[in-house]
Amino acid sequence: MSTFDRNWRELQLETLVDMSLTIGGVRPEEELVEELLQRAVGTLDAGSGFVATQHPGGHEAVVRSIRLPSSLAVVRALFGPDLLEELAGGRVVRTARDGPEPPYELLAAPLRAGQEALGVVVIGDKETRGGRAPFSDSDARFLLSLATMVAPAVKTWRQMTAIERDRQRLREENLALRGVARREGFIGESEPIREVLELVRRVAPTGANVMLRGESGVGKERIALLLHGSSNRAAGPFVPLNCAALPESLLEAELFGIEEGVATGVQRRMGKIELANGGTLFLDEVGDLTLALQAKLLRVVQEREFERLGGRERVPVDLYLVTATNRDLEAMVEQGDFRRDLYYRLRVVVVNIPPLRERRGDIPLLARHFLEKYSERFGRPGMSLDRKALAALMVYPFPGNVRELENIIQAAIALAPGDTVTEQDLRLEAVAAEGVRSSEQLALRDVEQNHIERVLRSVDGNRQEAARILGIDRSTLYRKLQRFATHDAKRTAGTK
Repeated sequence: MSTFDRNWRELQLETLVDMSLTIGGVRPEEELVEELLQRAVGTLDAGSGFVATQHPGGHEAVVRSIRLPSSLAVVRALFGPDLLEELAGGRVVRTARDGPEPPYELLAAPLRAGQEALGVVVIGDKETRGGRAPFSDSDARFLLSLATMVAPAVKTWRQMTAIERDRQRLREENLALRGVARREGFIGESEPIREVLELVRRVAPTGANVMLRGESGVGKERIALLLHGSSNRAAGPFVPLNCAALPESLLEAELFGIEEGVATGVQRRMGKIELANGGTLFLDEVGDLTLALQAKLLRVVQEREFERLGGRERVPVDLYLVTATNRDLEAMVEQGDFRRDLYYRLRVVVVNIPPLRERRGDIPLLARHFLEKYSERFGRPGMSLDRKALAALMVYPFPGNVRELENIIQAAIALAPGDTVTEQDLRLEAVAAEGVRSSEQLALRDVEQNHIERVLRSVDGNRQEAARILGIDRSTLYRKLQRFATHDAKRTAGTK
């Protein structure tokens, strides 16, 4: 063996040892692909190179190339249509071609972990001082060794990613399903609710996108849970996200996930879309998405794929999409604040959930359910609701809907001195009750505004505490106050 051949052999062995040390820990698939490409091209003096990994369904996962097309289909065409079948035998495939344009010679080796095909690595056009030279059998063995070493690391990364995805899904499901009421479904026997539940029963098995319309606190998330449980993805995760609860910068990462290294100290994290794969994604307050995020969501709806924040990999996803809003999306579309194409794709089926004031017959059922639930939780089992207390609830306006009723009952249980909740324990102001009794003379907006203003006065203007008492999100309270201010300004201007 010549000195040159011996040195060359030593370089290849050193590369393999160094590569084994480099991939000793769990590394992202993108890094492994990039490392494989650079090592193969650099060690074998190749003028071009290409690495592609594939998902089990055959779709490209990660692709990197140097002076070769960034498409597995195009690279396969350089070898012929049977490339992947030939690589399945675990051997290197070689091709040479004549012509004025490179590549002139290519080597392809399979990325295989056991019997599982994960992708392919290709190098082309060996360069020497004297010009082009053919790849040797030693070069082919080295390329196959390098690919055989990297493939299990790719599989390990995918397994770790799947475990992490399952862990996050379980966490999200636990959060989503926490609480007895959620597990028991939607409580109500009134005619409006029976119509809603019948519509849910019919639409859920179809998998059609559903948009839930209704005021804050009417139970949109619980209807979304019913849709999930009645769909063919009931065995998958249910992943909710309130689009109004986060600023745009955080919402994008929360929805689409984020790649490691996007910013200092940022670790790779899956978003709600990826966590919902195989199950249901529920986007509440979808009208609060910015136009930029609407465009990205449209791609998910149309193409069933997305990219993580800071990433280049296209991630396929299969999910059932349920959205909700209490905003006037039709007006937003006309004003250019919501994409028309996304609007029509999200509202394939619309389910309107009535406010509590339009289904007052369900108030006794809900009140007794919450009374039983929270009396057990607070260590005061067996509490009851007297007739006057129930009568007061039946005429109360409930601007916060079912969520507000739940909070009122919680507070009453905590404050009641005895085993029976009285009208005084509910702490409902007589003026609010009278406002509903004379609703024909007072607009509903005014009833709601008066009640919210009284709650704010009772907590010295603390909006966070007021939102908690009302049973609505702080962002929802802000929007209501802004609408009230706009309405008052218009009314004042009209009287001048």
